[in-house]
Amino acid sequence: MLNRRTVLGTSALAITPLALPTWAQSSKSAMTLGIVLEPTGLDPTANASSSIGEITLYNLYETLTKINPDGSVSPLLSESWEVSPDLKTYTFKLRRGVKFHNGEPFNAHTVKFAFDRAAAEKSTNKDKRTFANISTQVVDEYTVVLLNKEVDPDFLFLMGQATAIITEPKSADTNATKPVGTGPYVLAGWNKGASITLSQYPAHRQVAAIKLKRATFKFISDPAAQTAALLSGDLDVFVRVPAYRSLAQFKANPRFQVIVSGSRAKTILAMNNARKPLDDVRVRRAISAAVDRKAVIEGAVDGFGVPIGSHYVPGAPGYVDTTGVNPFNIDKAKVLLKEAGVTTPLELTLTLPPPPYARQGGEVIAAQLAKIGINAKIQNVEWAQWLSGVYGNKNYDLTIVSHVEPFDLGNYAKADYYWGYQSAKFNELYTRIKTAPRPADRAKLLADAQRLLADDAANVFLFQPQWITIAHKNVRGLWRDMPIFVNDLSALSWASA
Repeated sequence: MLNRRTVLGTSALAITPLALPTWAQSSKSAMTLGIVLEPTGLDPTANASSSIGEITLYNLYETLTKINPDGSVSPLLSESWEVSPDLKTYTFKLRRGVKFHNGEPFNAHTVKFAFDRAAAEKSTNKDKRTFANISTQVVDEYTVVLLNKEVDPDFLFLMGQATAIITEPKSADTNATKPVGTGPYVLAGWNKGASITLSQYPAHRQVAAIKLKRATFKFISDPAAQTAALLSGDLDVFVRVPAYRSLAQFKANPRFQVIVSGSRAKTILAMNNARKPLDDVRVRRAISAAVDRKAVIEGAVDGFGVPIGSHYVPGAPGYVDTTGVNPFNIDKAKVLLKEAGVTTPLELTLTLPPPPYARQGGEVIAAQLAKIGINAKIQNVEWAQWLSGVYGNKNYDLTIVSHVEPFDLGNYAKADYYWGYQSAKFNELYTRIKTAPRPADRAKLLADAQRLLADDAANVFLFQPQWITIAHKNVRGLWRDMPIFVNDLSALSWASA
């Protein structure tokens, strides 16, 4: 007997312009948004870059479930679901009458195709391991059963992430440049290096309720240029904008609304545990002890961050404060390096992707490491290089990156993950976390896992970012909280002036 789960239906620089700006909105049905990074492609199943999902998730592509701003989950391409008593079998009733942008029908067979593809040997899906644990069975055209080998309390959440989009078989291999989904928008144009424009898909089931007919995403990575574009009216919205130093003037300007959101992201100094001498826990602890988190937060994000001591953040279930496990202590760091037999100066590379938090934070950390005899040679790379060299080929010593997925503690149980951490004790602990029957038991185990990662100094855990959204005062539907990186265009609209 299956348990019925009750669900709801889906349904910088200060620049003062000489004159009032001409806002980017050409009409009340268009909007221009700024984002920091240009995606490498438009297929979120192809690589790990969150910049792809920022544009495509819930806009071009859809998933069985939808993650809401408060972190809850509701149906999207599914209408409802049932969960078996052992929490391993999920039976989804699918929405009828849905078609892909190329006219092909959405049904249980396309769900099976999408998930089998994500789990395939040649899959480059970031969550390949999750899909490899799933057996997808077609019951009938609008009923699909997902059999999970492991209990995963976050399964329904994962089914709403960008890696779980439902792809159409005929077009799946070309989605990176010619995206075909079931979402309310289609690709209208891509001006490489500048912008991507989406236009409304007229055959979408919710077309009558969606206010925006056209949206343009402009890629602006420089903080000064971001501020200028907002002040001039070239942008209507900038979500997760790193304009920390310009924030006061936007708060004081009645033309704007400013939203400061918490996050589930973890900004870390990742260490390649598989490389000498970083395979020695004493060296990793030394590096952790040499880093002053508060100074990094000030230098990287102008104070808009909360220190963390493990790969987990305040507000998440089972969080415990582990910032005292490897506190800032230069003298202790020097002793640990000596105990590990490290001869200084120790030469290491510090590979930095484009975001300001990485580039600015990297300068601070390099200066801090120099104080204990570590020469961190900075290598600035573009995202494509970071994804292939660091994430893919593990060719690095140190790197700075924000992990934005809410439930990604399990990455430390992946032997082939890019930071090379391996711990039988953690693996056993994480298995117990996933199979814990009661929330209280799971919270205790999560606390144990956080302490273990901190004690092992698996990485240098820096801070939980606080995201800033700056928008025209009349923009409505912006997310107040950000459990995932997404710009849900179907929720956006213009209020009357």
